[in-house]
Amino acid sequence: MGASCFIMGNRDVGEEVIPALRDAMERHILQYGVDRFYVGHYGRFDRIAAQVIQQLKGRFGEVQAWMVLPYHPADHPISAPGCFDGTFYPWEDQRIPRRLAIVRTNRYMVETCDYLIAYAAYGFSNTGKLVAYAQKREEKGLMRVENLAQCISKDSLR
Repeated sequence: MGASCFIMGNRDVGEEVIPALRDAMERHILQYGVDRFYVGHYGRFDRIAAQVIQQLKGRFGEVQAWMVLPYHPADHPISAPGCFDGTFYPWEDQRIPRRLAIVRTNRYMVETCDYLIAYAAYGFSNTGKLVAYAQKREEKGLMRVENLAQCISKDSLR
């Protein structure tokens, strides 16, 4: 089995992230051996990631994509779009309080995946705080982090 990658980002990102996200995901497949991507389904970034996954699955059929569910599937049933291989609820039979579910689930994914591809433009957001946490894990050699917001802002300055 290869490596796993969690994808997350600020929900208000625009489509300008698509090329950078596609490049990052291709690089993770080809250079780092990622064969499983995990992504949520609540914000615009998650929808963009699902579009990119659908494109990449056409080229890399062995790659799996899982929709991460922060809420227990019995309480909040949802079907994954066709680009996903299924849904993933990390808490087995536990039910995490609704106000904590997304934050705890995202943190769990950062703690269990090998890679993180993120778009965190604001350090004060939950996404920004989680990327900072992931970067501390990266300093310890526990994972590798790529924040696309840094790449896109650098490119736009040129």
